[in-house]
Amino acid sequence: MPAANEAAAQASQIFPIPETGEVLHLSPVLPDLEDPCAPLRELLQIYMPQEDVLRVREAFSLAENAHRSQRRRSGEPYIHHPVAVACILAELQLDISTIQAALLHDVIEDCGIVKERLAESFGAEVAELVDGVSKLGQVRFETREEAQAENFRKMFLAMSRDIRVVLIKLADRLHNMRTMGVMAPEKRRRISRETLDIYAPIAQRLGIHAIRTELEELAFSHLYPKRWHALNEAIKAARGHRKEAVQKIGQLIAERLRQEGIPGQVSGREKHVYSIYRKMQRKGLPFSAIHDLHAFRIIVSDVDVCYRVLGIIHSLFRPIPGRFKDYIAIPKSNGYQSLHTVLLGPFGHPVEVQIRTEDMHRVAEAGVAAHWLYKSGVQKANAEAQARAWVQRLLELQAQGGDSQEFLESLKLDLFPDEVYVFTPKGKILNVPRGATAIDFAYSVHTDVGNRAVAAKINEIYVPLRTMLDNGDKVEIITADSAHPQPGWLDVVVTAKARANIRAYLKTIQRDEAEMLGRSLLDRALRSIGSSLDALGPVDCQRVCGMFGVDSEKALLASIGMGEIIPLVVAQKLVPEEGDRSRRFAQTARRLGQAVSSLLPGRLVREEERKQPLLIRGTEGLPVTLARCCRPIPGDPILGFITAGKGIVVHTHDCHNIREWRKRRDRWVDVHWDPAARGEFPVSVRVVAESGRGVLARVATHLSDAEANIDHVDIEPQDGLYTGITFTIEVRDRDHLAKVVRSLRSLPTVSRVQRVKG
Repeated sequence: MPAANEAAAQASQIFPIPETGEVLHLSPVLPDLEDPCAPLRELLQIYMPQEDVLRVREAFSLAENAHRSQRRRSGEPYIHHPVAVACILAELQLDISTIQAALLHDVIEDCGIVKERLAESFGAEVAELVDGVSKLGQVRFETREEAQAENFRKMFLAMSRDIRVVLIKLADRLHNMRTMGVMAPEKRRRISRETLDIYAPIAQRLGIHAIRTELEELAFSHLYPKRWHALNEAIKAARGHRKEAVQKIGQLIAERLRQEGIPGQVSGREKHVYSIYRKMQRKGLPFSAIHDLHAFRIIVSDVDVCYRVLGIIHSLFRPIPGRFKDYIAIPKSNGYQSLHTVLLGPFGHPVEVQIRTEDMHRVAEAGVAAHWLYKSGVQKANAEAQARAWVQRLLELQAQGGDSQEFLESLKLDLFPDEVYVFTPKGKILNVPRGATAIDFAYSVHTDVGNRAVAAKINEIYVPLRTMLDNGDKVEIITADSAHPQPGWLDVVVTAKARANIRAYLKTIQRDEAEMLGRSLLDRALRSIGSSLDALGPVDCQRVCGMFGVDSEKALLASIGMGEIIPLVVAQKLVPEEGDRSRRFAQTARRLGQAVSSLLPGRLVREEERKQPLLIRGTEGLPVTLARCCRPIPGDPILGFITAGKGIVVHTHDCHNIREWRKRRDRWVDVHWDPAARGEFPVSVRVVAESGRGVLARVATHLSDAEANIDHVDIEPQDGLYTGITFTIEVRDRDHLAKVVRSLRSLPTVSRVQRVKG
């Protein structure tokens, strides 16, 4: 037995608490040299009728004959591999077609047996499963990466027709990982990395905990053998130190359930080496700082009892705030349901407790495979529905086009273990990956919503589309018919669906189509300010081309259609309302001499300099000003609004003036600060300090020490004891402002410091 499996087996026996619940452990089945089919037959006889077992024997006979001359690297007959794969699936108690396909999964690829022969002997269903698992051995690719990507692409297309394809593939990979010791170290590392990146996350996404954890353990032990060995030894040592504590906690829980008259099954487990390693990496902690090495699982009869047990557990041990998760009310995307809580144990160490019903436990262990394992029950149907919905999303990605590498990239993006739950305006719950933005949310609602998004409202506050979402946010997307995806969105989205749709839009907008779209958008923008393309003509368009870095009218229109230049910006250049002012803006823009990937403020020091233009990608010469009502500074979430005669006026996302523009969505612009933005920006800070001689001088000195220049001061005496002082100061960004505020709060005489907006 490989070392990783040995550790897992020891972990399930760390304390003598009766574990009467049905817990799924996949154990390697030793091959029978006399009768290779014997281990499989024993497993099948547990749940299959005898006639089905005989039909499986027919598939075994064909596989044995097809692989008769083949041997594995270890020297054993090749037939042992498909039998082992079938045994893994038989432990999950999958149906006869899946078991037959598992036995035959390599005969198309390695033995030259055609799909039609399999369909004739075992039916079209088995033939489709085998074909879906088979690699593209007959096609030659230039690189290993291209071949890998195309194989995954084909597998998921087959999986869309029958999800059992991926179950066979996961079992195939699991047995290969169990027997990988004879391979060269470099190949072991490559396969292990692929397993951690693709196969283990797929198993998690489908909810198959038993396969996922073993894949992770085996891959980690092959990829980083020294780290795995060191951590495994440390866990063994900690197991001895904490044995008494773990036993006591389990006994206390079981005894309290008996006192309350609640029948339940209490089991304990030690966390896997890889999960502990991942936590150390994520939080930057040494092993000595990881205390929650053990977890308890309580399995009860129904959902109501789950919540009763939760209350009992919280009365027995003190819960740690912020560590409770209700996956029963809000299941995970793979159908997983359970209550999770972390308690402070009697010896001062945190202990995780999971509470679930028997049905929930079966789904937690077998995931989508529980649909075939247990034919009734809402939870199993939900798990399969969730899996099919995920596969359908992959199909949509496939339909967007792109090469195999793009599909593999999208697949990796979609395999997120951590999720955030947010609400639509109507109260529907959507789950998105952690780190997802409002753009990702828009595309998860509907592709059309994402394509026409201009801004968002999170918890009733207007925010930029690039804003990340948190658990419990209520999100509403603001759309406009004239809006379309921007190339810059690719830098911030994290979901595969959003990335695929943005790329698809940008690819399908060919130059001729982009030119036509740009002409339409520009004409619409001109009409909104009382003009039109027909009234202006080609000469006027040629006149402004240089301002936007293009050399012809067609290039200008194509750039508008591609979303690189904002149509209202060009319209205002073609029909300026204030000619002198507009020319002054253009001269200043040329003096600044650089276009940026997003909003790039210049140095705004004096009042007249605050009227100078700023630049946005594709809008060279466009006047862009910072709103005086909210005084945005680099680092603030911002929104842009196109105003006649002023160009783009930039406000903070929470500015009160934004509410007045909710009906003018066609004038909203999605902008963001350039990371390389440099300059000094005005911001108002109000300081409330104890009245007394020299208070203004002391505050001013701290401002100077914090490298903040003072532009203006207003003093407002309050009640004789305190004085309010409003400073207009210049800062570089939000970090600089935070430094200024901390400096002022350190003064003993200062009672309050706050930023003033509006």
